[in-house]
Amino acid sequence: MNENINFNKQVYDKRQYSKIIDSSFTQLGVKTIQEQISSQPTTNDFFSMYNDMFYDIPELGVTNSHEYLIKKSSEYINFEANQEEIIALQAEISQLRIELLDAQKQNIGLQTGTTL
Repeated sequence: MNENINFNKQVYDKRQYSKIIDSSFTQLGVKTIQEQISSQPTTNDFFSMYNDMFYDIPELGVTNSHEYLIKKSSEYINFEANQEEIIALQAEISQLRIELLDAQKQNIGLQTGTTL
């Protein structure tokens, strides 16, 4: 049961080796910086993903919610929605409260015959 096995060894010189054998570590999943940058989503990609996931995102929450996105974006652009209208309405409410108090005082005065 003698069996001869022939081994063939192929030897490359230094110049041939780098042309024939790929010695990069692509199997390990390590990406170059350029590959990492190019794999990042663009602004258009982000908004496309946002529109696709819109109803999956919780309405309220400290993070990962529509509320969080609104607050974070509002801080970034220094945006205060309807602030002028809110101030005007608050002033109107204050004035109406004063008028209501005066009307209540007058009503009590008419009912009791005294002035407050």
